[in-house]
Amino acid sequence: MASYISSKTLAILALALALFVQGIVGGAIECENLNKDSCAFAVSYSGKRCVLEKSVRRGGEEVYVCRASEIKADKVKDWVETDECVEACGLDRKALGISSDSLLESHFTQKLCSTKCYDGCPNVVDLHFNLAAGEGVFLPKLCEAQGENARRGMAEIKSSGYVAPGPEGAHPAKFLVAPAMAPY
Repeated sequence: MASYISSKTLAILALALALFVQGIVGGAIECENLNKDSCAFAVSYSGKRCVLEKSVRRGGEEVYVCRASEIKADKVKDWVETDECVEACGLDRKALGISSDSLLESHFTQKLCSTKCYDGCPNVVDLHFNLAAGEGVFLPKLCEAQGENARRGMAEIKSSGYVAPGPEGAHPAKFLVAPAMAPY
């Protein structure tokens, strides 16, 4: 029995070592090697965000392909988002491309701004923080305004022109953003 345990332990150690070596030598994520079930919300080893696209092969067959976008993640590299974060944040793995349009949907914004997503899924929050900033919107302020009328809240925030970086890892409810003073 002792030899059975030893060989089982040895097999586990060999597997762990193989996975470790693969991570060092060739386990780096390349968007083009990901399938459609793991592409969206992944980040390559170089920090480029992966996007799912529809492509047409000869003969008219539509297929999904994963490609590296020109959008870089700020703090994450070599990352495939977990199913738990995809669900908690109200995302869809079959989403094509990257867009800020979802920020206008109150149901999505409620999920994105939830404690489970905002505090537990930094890759997703980083992506949407940058998408919102590209639209002239400060994500923590949008999360503060979300609720009954997130679309109106985004329009009001966007019209104020207020864009500022958020503190790393901070939840929007943990700090206040003061509106800009009106000119005299």
